[in-house]
Amino acid sequence: MQDDKVKDAVLKIALGYSVEEVTEEYDARDGELKLVKRRETRKDVPPDLKAAMLLIKEEDLSKLSDEELESEKERLLKQIKEEHDNANNN
Repeated sequence: MQDDKVKDAVLKIALGYSVEEVTEEYDARDGELKLVKRRETRKDVPPDLKAAMLLIKEEDLSKLSDEELESEKERLLKQIKEEHDNANNN
């Protein structure tokens, strides 16, 4: 179970992701805190090559046939494209 969480986290880093941040500034007026400024930003964290390499090394690709390797390549490319598209749509 813990290994799956780690693999998922490394995969997220390998593919890149987006983070929404909210920054709020308050001012104390009349004994109460009042919201003065609120800023929402989205930060895109780019894919990390070292994390991708770690995932590739994790799997023993030498045992796969040429067809299996091609299938795995297509699967990874599709997954990267979907993650990229999802990040750009959010």
